[in-house]
Amino acid sequence: MNGNAAADQEQMLVQAIVNGDTKRFAEIVQKYTVPISALVYKLSGTKLDADDVTQDVLVALYQSLPRFRFGSKLSTYVYRITVNTVARGLKEQGRLARINDYTESTNPQLHQHSVEETMMHNDRQKELLAAIEQLKFDQRTALTLFYFNELSYKEIATVMNISLSKTESLIYRAKQTLKNKLDK
Repeated sequence: MNGNAAADQEQMLVQAIVNGDTKRFAEIVQKYTVPISALVYKLSGTKLDADDVTQDVLVALYQSLPRFRFGSKLSTYVYRITVNTVARGLKEQGRLARINDYTESTNPQLHQHSVEETMMHNDRQKELLAAIEQLKFDQRTALTLFYFNELSYKEIATVMNISLSKTESLIYRAKQTLKNKLDK
């Protein structure tokens, strides 16, 4: 299915929901629950309950669908609501977010290495995650959306409601900060 057909299907789905076919929202829930939950967890670690925040995001998404004007993809809109909800939740808690371990079990190549290599990899990964943890929330968010959610710079700018140049700057500064911390 090409991009225009997918966009047309998204638009028809949203219009059906807005026009009263609320049962079709289950299609959005099915498609986005896992990506929302993963993003919540990556941005907040264990500081927020990912399941509760995912539900909050889905409620906010349902309530805001009538205002969605397809200036971006639906997924971009969903990620924007997710980032805003996480930021609000962390602000309410008065804490900064951190990204928890991206578990080693997701990398099948680890099991092909020696114990020593695996330990070295795990130590290096812990260093990286600790460094990511120390990034400012906006840098961590941009970096997470880019690497984990594979969004383009333009999509990240839309999600974070910032300019494209600010997006580029955030990701560049985040990479530089990580490089400096890890080179020490």
